[in-house]
Amino acid sequence: MSANYYSWQGDTLTFNVFLQPKASRNVLIGLHDNAIKISLTSLPVDGEANKQLIQFLAALFQVKKSRVSIIFGERNRRKRISVCAPSQFPEELFK
Repeated sequence: MSANYYSWQGDTLTFNVFLQPKASRNVLIGLHDNAIKISLTSLPVDGEANKQLIQFLAALFQVKKSRVSIIFGERNRRKRISVCAPSQFPEELFK
């Protein structure tokens, strides 16, 4: 499997996300087009989907929300995310 959708820089994990807003539930789908696909229930209005994405990822990686950042793509479905010192992560996606 090609792992060019993520990288480690010290203790910081950086990865690509493909966000699907207006979904029926919040869930990590898996790999999609060189990114991790995540579905969220919030609408992509006034940054609500981005806020929910940060909350979702903070819970997934067991870190404070302040340790999750959107590096670029705030107004796009394709995003680059940074998580500083994740306590846990889905190993099947980051091998």
